[in-house]
Amino acid sequence: MTGFVYVIGTMTPRGSRTYVGWAIDPARRLERHNSGRGARATRGRQWELLYVEKLETRAAAMSREWHLKRDRRFRRKIADDCFQPFDDQAVDSDHQSC
Repeated sequence: MTGFVYVIGTMTPRGSRTYVGWAIDPARRLERHNSGRGARATRGRQWELLYVEKLETRAAAMSREWHLKRDRRFRRKIADDCFQPFDDQAVDSDHQSC
């Protein structure tokens, strides 16, 4: 069964925050985060889907999530790119972002 790894982000007075997770349906999972029924770290904020990557299995999605959670440079780049005006963003056909 296909799995997805995703990065969501929000702006705070101190700057951007990101959260990495995996899901079968990223859009539905984002709704859960925004309704306060997601992970504890995401409660009380409104999140935007910044990045989605499709993987062949749930196990592969969980493994990729583990790696992305530790890759702060990647998360910072995604947040910096996505919280700029849309005109400045490049399109990557392999992954969906912003």
